[in-house]
Amino acid sequence: MKAMILAAGLGTRLRPLTNDRPKALVEIAGRTLLEITLLRLQKFDVQEVIVNVHHFADLVVEYLEGHDNFGMRIEISREDQLLDTGGGLKKVAWFFREDSSGSDEPFILHNVDVISSIDLGRMVQFHKQHQTLATLAVQDRPTSRYLLFDEHMRLCGRRQNGSDEVVLASAKTQALAFSGVHVISPRIFDKMPDDGAFSIISTYLRLTAQEESIFGFRADEYYWRDLGRTESLARAEQDFAAGLLG
Repeated sequence: MKAMILAAGLGTRLRPLTNDRPKALVEIAGRTLLEITLLRLQKFDVQEVIVNVHHFADLVVEYLEGHDNFGMRIEISREDQLLDTGGGLKKVAWFFREDSSGSDEPFILHNVDVISSIDLGRMVQFHKQHQTLATLAVQDRPTSRYLLFDEHMRLCGRRQNGSDEVVLASAKTQALAFSGVHVISPRIFDKMPDDGAFSIISTYLRLTAQEESIFGFRADEYYWRDLGRTESLARAEQDFAAGLLG
């Protein structure tokens, strides 16, 4: 299985730690966020990964080379200008289409600044069983931006600043927080006409409005933490010490 790690962001919320390094190389319990993510993916039989880079890109390349790519095939996608999540993914379509012979074998898209114990194997199985275009790990927890799902866990909109944007009519919706982990089928690349920088969430909503199947995978039972802020790093250190993530 293949995966992409989104690691090109500036990490402004992690300053001053990111004044001299990319957020992917910020450490928790002596391990970088990039290492933690790579080893998590490797645990679920991911052996080929592409990482997008921008801020201190060369440091990421040197780090991976210095660690023999952690025994994996790792490609780098350099972004001279930040392409956001959708644009960054579209840029690497070649990686997921090479030697595919028309296969629609799904891949994982994972933010570098989140850590979790989400069972990626179960998530991939859910994705295949429901034959979805994309599956998003979601939880019932507070957030400033919710995604809306119907009673069958099909994406139908989003909520921002207290306002709902509904793109697929549903008698009942539930607002859930996205966790920065996706399972995606490569056929999505045929449905991404946008160029330049754009959000993958906006793409999902557009595709949902066109009656494509985008589903949520409930991950409430799993540990999850966003590491976008310095205070979150200290809490994650405690979580590691408590053995919550191994």
